[in-house]
This record gives sequence, structure tokens and C-alpha cells, in this order.
Amino acid sequence: MKKVKITVLKTTLDKELAAEYGVPGLKACPMLREGQTFLADYAKPDGLYDEAWKAIYQYVFALAHREPGDGSLFYYGDWIRKPGVAICSCNDGLRPVIFKLETTGEDAAPEYTPVR
Repeated sequence: MKKVKITVLKTTLDKELAAEYGVPGLKACPMLREGQTFLADYAKPDGLYDEAWKAIYQYVFALAHREPGDGSLFYYGDWIRKPGVAICSCNDGLRPVIFKLETTGEDAAPEYTPVR
């Protein structure tokens, strides 16, 4: 299993939907900033909020089990043209955050001691 780099590409606001459904003054996600990065492996990285992790963890897990540079494209080759990369978002319909996920060559290992 490899670590996966998570990069915040965009914090967005759908102005049309926010005007119709959002509270007055709603802005793009205040939890993350563009360019922010995280490394993920077995668990949610510190600083990444739970709802974003729940929306992207299955992609992180899938990429973590691929070898960097294997040349294969994600999801049957009909989505992202770069091997080892996925672009996805959190599930906030008014202000989604867009993430780039990349397989790294860094091995993942649990950083805890299991309790028995």
C-alpha cells in the first residue's frame, strides 16, 4: 500500500444554488484552502475534515493499492487521462471542494500500535 497525496485544487461556490438555498452570506468552504496538501494512508489525515474524507476515501484507498508508474488509468481509462491520479470533490452541493489525488511511491504503514 502506498501513501496518496491529496491536494486541494479549488474551493468553489455555486452562486445560483447558494442564492436559492443557502443562508445569506454563504461563501466557499472555510475549512480548506487551495494548494493545501495532505498525505493519506490507512486513516484520515490530520486537518482534513470528516465530510471531505468520507466523500473521497474510496478513491484514496483504490489509488493506495496501485503501484506508481504502472501506466494504468483509473476507472477503466474513461475518466482521468493521467495514470495514478483522480480528481474528485466533497459532497457539499453548494460549495464543493475539488481535490487531486495522486499515488506516491512512499510506502504506507500504520503509525500506531494495535490494542489487544
